[in-house]
Amino acid sequence: MRPRTLDEVFGQDHLLGPGAPLRVLLEAGSIPSMVFWGPPGVGKTTLARLLARHSDAQFLTLSAVLAGVKDIREAMAAAQAELRGLQARRTLLFIDEIHRFNKGQQDALLPFVEDGTVVLVGATTENPSFELNAALLSRLRVFVLRALDEAAILGLLRHALADAERGLGAGEGTLPESWLQRIAEAADGDARRSLILLETAVELSRAEASRDDALLERLIGRGFRRFDKQGDNFYDQISALHKSVRGSDPDGALYWLARMLDGGADPGYLMRRVTRMAVEDVGLADLRAQGMCLEAWDVYERLGSPEGELAIAQAVVYLAVAPKSNAVYSAYNAVRGVVEQTGSLEVPMHIRNAPTKMMKDLGYGEGYRYDHDEAGAHATGQQFLPDRLRGTRFYEPTRRGFEIRIAEKLEQLRAARKGEGR
Repeated sequence: MRPRTLDEVFGQDHLLGPGAPLRVLLEAGSIPSMVFWGPPGVGKTTLARLLARHSDAQFLTLSAVLAGVKDIREAMAAAQAELRGLQARRTLLFIDEIHRFNKGQQDALLPFVEDGTVVLVGATTENPSFELNAALLSRLRVFVLRALDEAAILGLLRHALADAERGLGAGEGTLPESWLQRIAEAADGDARRSLILLETAVELSRAEASRDDALLERLIGRGFRRFDKQGDNFYDQISALHKSVRGSDPDGALYWLARMLDGGADPGYLMRRVTRMAVEDVGLADLRAQGMCLEAWDVYERLGSPEGELAIAQAVVYLAVAPKSNAVYSAYNAVRGVVEQTGSLEVPMHIRNAPTKMMKDLGYGEGYRYDHDEAGAHATGQQFLPDRLRGTRFYEPTRRGFEIRIAEKLEQLRAARKGEGR
């Protein structure tokens, strides 16, 4: 059922619709080198073949899993021979999983892409900006392919059922609409998976002489969601979880937590990130948040999955509804920047350590006032920052949660210092 024309392609309207960039290129027949980036089963190989057909180019393909520099050189020799032939045709070289090529292999492609020996079309499920050399990436246009929505999958399934030449239309390839809807849902945006499920469902329906929905559920079983433990899906989802917590949305936070756990994310990693959210985004606005995360982490370690996952969920919901403050996070980052810029500023003499007589004679610790001997256990007006930074303020508490009380206390302390003219 691989599409032979643009009209047979389902999905990718943002690239192939009227006036969309890839359709314009296809219709013009002027094809630059490019890379298709998207999840499995969305048409990357199909589009490469259509590019070759519409530009009347020789189509060569390599798999980055199996090919080496020798295979690249042989492909380039074939491309050069085609250019010197009677038809003087260009070659479209399609490299599947191009992100698996190492630096040397990618560098071997550069001169041939540069001089036009081949039109290079790569396909990858990984972020090209991370996986491809800058030199090669600068010579490629990047087109992002999206997972097919359910409407596109349904269109593909109906087309396959009706096609008598290459699909299931020549036999008794009919299924209830409810089955097609369920298959489209289970395919999770993957056209290849949807066709495999469709063909198996037709065969199973014939063998069992049944179209009962329970029969289809036996075939589909537990669904699979797009997820990877190192790539963009992983980092997109942890970002979504973090931003849902920061945005005080417990429903969004629970959803992305469940998606990551369902996809196989390490709960220990998730708890490390959730604890970081407590420190970074809740901070001193809720003194219970950090401790609750550590307790949930401990509960998970004791109970394991799936029981312990509820403790993680409780921590995530607590953080989402807790008052938020990044005041300490911002202050610490500001201090780090100042430390980097100002270097090794001297410790004021009165707060230096003076364990020996010689150091005391040099003035170490001289003038220090012991806070516990002062009224309110606070020796107002003492300087603790280096002279160059005297009077600098880094931490400014918010007016949320417990930091309201912290702000009030700081105002009292600063007013006392001001009263002493310090």
